[in-house]
Amino acid sequence: MNVDLTGAQWFKSSRSTGAKDCVEVAFLAEGKIGVRDSKNPTGPALVFAPSEWAAFTAGVNDGEFDRT
Repeated sequence: MNVDLTGAQWFKSSRSTGAKDCVEVAFLAEGKIGVRDSKNPTGPALVFAPSEWAAFTAGVNDGEFDRT
C-alpha cells in the first residue's frame, strides 16, 4: 500500500513523557492510520486500515499485549 504522508499531522500519546522514544500516530485519508517512530520522523511508517487499527486497539484494551 502506497500512502502519501505529506501533510500528515503526527501526535504522541498524552501520556508521553516527552522523551524521544515514542510512537507517533496520524489519522490519514480514507480512515487509515499511520504509525511511526518519533526518533526517525522521516523514516518509514506503518499504515493500517481502519479494521486493522480497531483490532489492535481492542487487543490493547483487552490486555492481549500485557507482559505478565
